[in-house]
Amino acid sequence: MNNTEKEPLFSAKNRNVLLSPLGSNNPITIQILGICSALAVTAKLKPALVMALSVIVVTAMANLIISLLRNTIPARIRIIVQLVVVSGLVILVDQVLKAFVYDVSKQLSVYVGLIITNCIIMGRLEAFALASKPWPALLDGIGNGLGYGLILVILGFFRELLGAGSIFGYPIIPDSWYISNGGFYSNNGLMLLPPMALIGVGIIIWITNSRKKKA
Repeated sequence: MNNTEKEPLFSAKNRNVLLSPLGSNNPITIQILGICSALAVTAKLKPALVMALSVIVVTAMANLIISLLRNTIPARIRIIVQLVVVSGLVILVDQVLKAFVYDVSKQLSVYVGLIITNCIIMGRLEAFALASKPWPALLDGIGNGLGYGLILVILGFFRELLGAGSIFGYPIIPDSWYISNGGFYSNNGLMLLPPMALIGVGIIIWITNSRKKKA
């Protein structure tokens, strides 16, 4: 390749940066990061989805900003700079949530603020953004945010469906199925408790590892 020729925006390398966190390098199931918020916000699908979108935005923009500043940040204060950037982005996201989805913002409570200390975000800033150009850093941030969000959405979907018989608050299980109406079904309230989220993550990790062994 000619030295003056630019690498395509979606080259094989860049596609791998974007897509690998969705499977082979997922931050939750492979790297075992961000477990706490996965346990706390996935009892319902809506807060899980909003949390996922929030982390995608913060991770992507933090990676981009730190990459743009990487050659000007003194090594001895790089963690402080990263925290300032992430804190500013989290504050913006929190204010947007309060303005447009206040009910979900209340459900998420302190967990939006705790995005600041999310080890996925800080890990990507240290491991990738500080050593990469802006475009790959942005893709890495989006990819890891999507990988994190994918697990949250899966957990939120099954926990709400099996625990409350609804999706996004709308009933899915017909009333005639419930035992109280002469049917055979009853919601599993245990699905709404945090330990079931941990079990759910464990099941997803088991399925992921099983697929890797077969491959």
